[in-house]
Amino acid sequence: MAKYIPFILFTVFTNAAAQVMLKYGMMQLGPLTFAGVNPLIKILQIVFSPFVFLGLCTFVISMASHLFVLSKVELSFAYPFLSLAYVAVAVFAFFIFHEDLNAYRIGGIALICVGTFFIAQGGSSIAGEEKLADALPVSASSAHEVSR
Repeated sequence: MAKYIPFILFTVFTNAAAQVMLKYGMMQLGPLTFAGVNPLIKILQIVFSPFVFLGLCTFVISMASHLFVLSKVELSFAYPFLSLAYVAVAVFAFFIFHEDLNAYRIGGIALICVGTFFIAQGGSSIAGEEKLADALPVSASSAHEVSR
């Protein structure tokens, strides 16, 4: 289980990095207005602006990593770790965008970290090992072998 934590953390940090890039890209574009502009053209301008595009590509990498993780560990173990992206985003936003990190946000971050810690302590079975045998159908010959 612990051997997959680096992959889970990679997913978390690429997810957070994507959010930061998307925010920076949207700041570069300024406030959105669709007045007098074809909405499809505007969406394409947004998607293909450099930081938004890079952020979207980073999301794809994050999702690929998450899919790998999901193939190895239980969803109920892996998915809650993604909440750590909230923590990373809050910290990055504080340092990069000078956003407020007040006592309420710090308290929320602490609760997220504590909750993730408890989930990690609960462990997980590695997908495909313990439960695979339960999922396989039993053939007549193998059932006969087991009964001997």
